[in-house]
Amino acid sequence: MVVVALAVLAVLALVAVVAVLARAGRREAQAERVRLAEQERVHAQDSIHGVWAMGDGEFEEYIAGLCRRDGCTQVQRVGGAGDLGADVIGRLPDGRKLVVQCKRYAKHRSVGSRELQTFNGTARQEHGADVPVFVASCVFTQPARTFAAKHALVLVDVNLLGFWNSGTPLTSLIDLDIARSGNHRKLAPDS
Repeated sequence: MVVVALAVLAVLALVAVVAVLARAGRREAQAERVRLAEQERVHAQDSIHGVWAMGDGEFEEYIAGLCRRDGCTQVQRVGGAGDLGADVIGRLPDGRKLVVQCKRYAKHRSVGSRELQTFNGTARQEHGADVPVFVASCVFTQPARTFAAKHALVLVDVNLLGFWNSGTPLTSLIDLDIARSGNHRKLAPDS
């Protein structure tokens, strides 16, 4: 009887130790999740600062690299003088033709509807785009967003670019409702 009582006490003590360790493990896991989320936020911010420091060709190659990472095929950087609004061309994983216009502007600038009108006029007609994408390192004006929604242009502004860089696939960005997403307010030069 004494042996059974000691065995029960030992099991209860072991259960208590396991419970304490499990709570400590959950706290440690939560702290690690918080640390990783903060690290990801800082990395995305640092990478956006890096984007503003890139040259135009570097920015275009950076965007081509993100397309390749997300399973696009036949990706080519074609930007330069006389590119008719196509800086990157490729195929989405489902085979649709992707034409990307890249604008690496200062963070306090914005892209207006005139630039989107020009891109819209060349992306499909000149390049045969199934999915025309305009990527900018700044924000789009509200008239530009309205125009893009009306003409089924995909807009990736500085905010979405941060998400794309952090692992959100391009196909998810393509499915966003441009008229209802994003921010059209300019960023301050020193923010």
